[in-house]
Amino acid sequence: MPSDSARTAPAVNDATPHILVVDDDDGIRTLLARYLRENGFLASTAENAAAADKVMEGLIFDALVVDVMMPGENGLDMTRRLRRRSNIPILVLTARGQPEDRIEGLEAGADDYLPKPFEPRELVLRLERLLQRREHTTRDEALSFGANVFHPRRGELKRNGETVKLTGAELSLLRTLSAKPGAPFDRATLAEETGSGFDRSIDVQVTRLRRKIEDDPRTPIYLQTVRGVGYMLVVD
Repeated sequence: MPSDSARTAPAVNDATPHILVVDDDDGIRTLLARYLRENGFLASTAENAAAADKVMEGLIFDALVVDVMMPGENGLDMTRRLRRRSNIPILVLTARGQPEDRIEGLEAGADDYLPKPFEPRELVLRLERLLQRREHTTRDEALSFGANVFHPRRGELKRNGETVKLTGAELSLLRTLSAKPGAPFDRATLAEETGSGFDRSIDVQVTRLRRKIEDDPRTPIYLQTVRGVGYMLVVD
């Protein structure tokens, strides 16, 4: 019998999104993989972070669905580790659904957070939205702000000539703000545009993005707070 990491649906075409489901619960893995395949995705599974690492050595994925509570390396630690080298969209699954748990997931680098129990259809819709945000194209020209150069269409940010790794949520936030440089966006609008779910999560993403683009994140120059409104991007 093939291992979890080898259970891969045959390719429909090169554009079909390939999702890796990482969960130690065999029933959930099987259910989600089947449902994803029935809804137009390719799907592979892994029972833990170590197995996921092995399958990712030989396959390229468009998004990951990662359970938090796993033996060995848990889902949040796995997400933090992956974020040091990849901006692949990551949706975290957890039995804990409090706002502080969601914030912890976002701080770890997750792009979305889905508490259990959930309807499989909701997972599909959230994945579709993550992938749409990743492929979203905006203005063509590069924007410069300080030592940063951002290409919205390519989703590429460079600082002092070096490529900066962005999570999917950070990229979506930066693209939204760069669509209208110098214009303030309220938190509700940013949450809607980036699919972050609620206003407080935007503050988390802004804090993380400032660490990557500001000389001193505590006194931001480029990603500024607009008191009583939200945030805006200031470019050269």
